[in-house]
Amino acid sequence: MAKVNLAVIYYSSTGTNYQLAQWAEAGAKDAGAEVKVVKVPELAPEEAIASNPAWKDHYEATKDVPEATSDDIEWADAIIFSVPTRFGNLPAQMKQFLDTQGGLWANGKTVNKVVSGMTSAQNPHGGQEATLLALYTSMMHWGAIIATPGYTDPVLFGAGGNPYGTSVSVDQDNKMVEDVEAAVKHQAKRTVDIAQRVKG
Repeated sequence: MAKVNLAVIYYSSTGTNYQLAQWAEAGAKDAGAEVKVVKVPELAPEEAIASNPAWKDHYEATKDVPEATSDDIEWADAIIFSVPTRFGNLPAQMKQFLDTQGGLWANGKTVNKVVSGMTSAQNPHGGQEATLLALYTSMMHWGAIIATPGYTDPVLFGAGGNPYGTSVSVDQDNKMVEDVEAAVKHQAKRTVDIAQRVKG
């Protein structure tokens, strides 16, 4: 099987989606992929970040994580996106990143990328499914191949059973409610497997 290049592209304000990204990296490496974990640029003003201790701490702790660029998308055979939900949609930081990929899209560089998404919200009905569907709408425009976990492994039910992509609820203390580590790793392995088949 061909070696798959996987980019895990995430946005995280307080660390949940960074943790999901790290689990995806581990799962994809177990499946034999070459993996990059990159964050989209932060758009929020410093004063907004500084006003939230958890956000400020995470922002400082991840300063060394490389920022995502168009080159990462071009390099990747597969991409896993991980984002919190914002009013049932993608956060502005991820939307801005996707919106700046018009050059790649116009040159056919997004076609046949295998993509999958993960998300988080404060409660199970806080927009988790809608956020992933919003992401996948953009991916359809890209000509990408969407690789959802569906119900391909029993581990998904213990993680809340979201067929669109792993999603997790986060409590007031920024702790994950569901145990989703195994589901994330399964989703990453599945994404790599499909990308291997596409790449041939």
